[in-house]
Amino acid sequence: MSAAGVVATGHPLVTAAAAEVLNAGGNAFDAAVAAGFASAAAEPALTSLGGGGFLLARSAEGRTRLFDFFVDTPGRGCGDLVPHFVPVTLHFPASEQDFNVGLGSVAVPGNLAGFLQIHEALGRLSLHTVVGPAVRLAREGVPVNARQAYMLGLLAPIFMHSEGSAAVFAPRGRMPRERELMRNLDLADTLERLPEDHGKSFYDGAVAERMAADMGAGGGLLTAEDLASYRVQARDPLSFEYRGRRILSNPPPSFGGALVAMSLELLGRLDLASVRWGSSEHLMAWVGAMQEVEGLREKGKRHVDHVAEEELSAAAGRVRSFLRGTTHVSVADGEGNVASMTTSNGEGSGYVVPGTGIMLNNMMGEDDLHPEGFHASPPGLRVASMMAPSLVLDGDRVRLVTGTGGSKRIRSALFQVISSVVDFGLSVRDAVEAPRIHWDGELIQLEPGWEDRRAVAALAQLGPVNEWPERDVYFGGVHAVVPGQDGAGDPRRGGSAMVVR
Repeated sequence: MSAAGVVATGHPLVTAAAAEVLNAGGNAFDAAVAAGFASAAAEPALTSLGGGGFLLARSAEGRTRLFDFFVDTPGRGCGDLVPHFVPVTLHFPASEQDFNVGLGSVAVPGNLAGFLQIHEALGRLSLHTVVGPAVRLAREGVPVNARQAYMLGLLAPIFMHSEGSAAVFAPRGRMPRERELMRNLDLADTLERLPEDHGKSFYDGAVAERMAADMGAGGGLLTAEDLASYRVQARDPLSFEYRGRRILSNPPPSFGGALVAMSLELLGRLDLASVRWGSSEHLMAWVGAMQEVEGLREKGKRHVDHVAEEELSAAAGRVRSFLRGTTHVSVADGEGNVASMTTSNGEGSGYVVPGTGIMLNNMMGEDDLHPEGFHASPPGLRVASMMAPSLVLDGDRVRLVTGTGGSKRIRSALFQVISSVVDFGLSVRDAVEAPRIHWDGELIQLEPGWEDRRAVAALAQLGPVNEWPERDVYFGGVHAVVPGQDGAGDPRRGGSAMVVR
């Protein structure tokens, strides 16, 4: 008899879609792809078929592969066109973050190609069965929950940026509110055509031609040649050790996994065996590691192999000196297959491909993805990402399947959940639901809920502390599962988990 399957995603209906596919005889990879399609209908504030992502797959036989279907830089064959950006400031409850949208922010999308290739390579059910739950959600509608209403309101300036986008996502002349139905009939039609079309029209057909024409007329760099040239790339995952466990994550050219590895490398040089979770020693160790890694990143050192041993020892020593202190899907089936998939649309460009219900990404307008400057890279390069779908292994057994969205907070959210489980023995639910910290380069951003007020006060030794009034999507959305046992969906993003028997 096989063990129970476990699913954790960013929305209860997405979790249900993955569980439906598992119950229909699908494996973890069928379920992850089904969740990816369902997320496009149920979580438009976080992902889209016009975005990009990664899936880390490990089969029951122990074979691992990282599918990279993140975005490429656009601009093949378009000459010296100056891209059109529209700056937008998003107002979180206790912080702000600037983004750029508009046609000039669009990179070559990869999510659709990635889902289709993963299904073809690893799935066992028909594509018709796998997209079925997403078709229903898009056509029948998704009741907007409180977290979705908040996130859609946060992104209202982007989703109402153009008439085409507003017609799909704000048909009432405003963003949908809690308990209202959110439908996307064009997306439902697009998904229904996939089993026959297999994405050809999107990448090398009529839809691609329409995208290219709109881009050329409106200051975008995405061309028909960019779309036709896009390819999913399969890589060996990044592998590193942490306190006797092996962790697999997203390898270069993306830097999210490497930055998590660097954070854990510093933390692994500290003795936390007698440190209490939530104490000043604990909080200062975490923040100190974040600060040191941010400093190394700013020097262009984004992988532990780029840092000399003396520099690592010095960084760990500085942390030790204080010891007095986009959406994600995780699936494990009952056969031993696991899938960790993170996808994102950035914040969205505000451009919806006519007739498809698909908003394209704004990855060319995200400053953290382009440290050398916007549009500094030539066309056709895979953009590096902070996304870091990860597995934690104890010997040959997968103990944790995890990942998160959250822009610049991805590495800090994931680092904290892994450390909470490995160093402090928290359950997956407690680790995901615990309050978080983030060093943004200037301020220590602190969620409420830390009970030891002396520990919070001690953080002022490391920098100014901005304590938030409530927990928020700003701090990421970690969705994680322990194969055969339990899972946790992050409440910050309306997450959901389910055991499938």
